[in-house]
Amino acid sequence: MALDIKICGLKTDQAMAAALAGGASHVGFIFFTKSPRYLEPAEAGRLREVARGKALAVAVTVDAGDAFLDEIVAKMQPDMLQLHGSETPERVAEVKARHSLPVMKALPLSEAADLDRIRPFIGVADRFLFDAKRPKGSELPGGNGVTFDWRILAGLDAGVDYMLSGGLNAANIGDAIRLANPPAIDISSGVESAPGVKDPALIEQFFRAVRAARDDRAA
Repeated sequence: MALDIKICGLKTDQAMAAALAGGASHVGFIFFTKSPRYLEPAEAGRLREVARGKALAVAVTVDAGDAFLDEIVAKMQPDMLQLHGSETPERVAEVKARHSLPVMKALPLSEAADLDRIRPFIGVADRFLFDAKRPKGSELPGGNGVTFDWRILAGLDAGVDYMLSGGLNAANIGDAIRLANPPAIDISSGVESAPGVKDPALIEQFFRAVRAARDDRAA
């Protein structure tokens, strides 16, 4: 089974080149002004052209209004929208209908009971992104470098398509793949030298760790 890999929060040509060289299936751009990974829609549009035909471009928003989503879609031309806020299933359906784009809904998890939150979105969201709950005091819904207990994903209904996110890095991706066997993974802060600063060397290191983990699993 192919493993989708999304490098999220990209801002520079160098980081984009490293993500594509490593084999990223998805590249993500953050449109949340409080994030150190925030990018203007026009600049994201320039970077996404580099990825066109090589990786799917994902626009990440947090409770964005229609006007801002319209601007992002017009200037960036994403392949997918990621809703990382408190959007309801109804809002997800509205966004899909308005833009005729697939939508990935991010949901924070920490314990098995949190899996119940997924059900209302099944059949509405095209994919899920499971992230750790934000630490107390953080204003960022993601990119906090925090993990959750991946073993709870064993309780997922069969057929739920998702990306595993939250605190992943080269040191722990092997455990994540072994414990959760996710169909896709998403990384942001785990390949940064400072908040919002992607490090091409760390991106390369992460891809090496993923390949090693998958080789171990296949052995």
